Amino acid sequence: MAWTVLILSGLLEAGWALSLKASEGFTKLWPSVTFVVLLAASMGGLALALRTLPVGVAYAVWTGVGAVVTATLAMTFLSEPVTVLKVISILLIVAGIVGLNVSGAGH
Repeated sequence: MAWTVLILSGLLEAGWALSLKASEGFTKLWPSVTFVVLLAASMGGLALALRTLPVGVAYAVWTGVGAVVTATLAMTFLSEPVTVLKVISILLIVAGIVGLNVSGAGH
């Protein structure tokens, strides 16, 4: 259950990162509100997962999921450039997340 909460919290991290971009430096109300709500929910989920998972693994997975989803959505919907190096780097992050999950950490 902790892994599921952690992955969902990583997805929320991507949401708050994209909301932060959309808030344009907190000058737009609703993206700013969305940022705060998603940030609180993401941190809350991370805190819940940390009850049973080791902090190093949990934090690495949380940030990795957030980074992969954020980068992928930014390239897909925000016209950020897609390069071979970016795609390979994202795949390496995914490999690291999978590796941490199957390594038995927190099981």
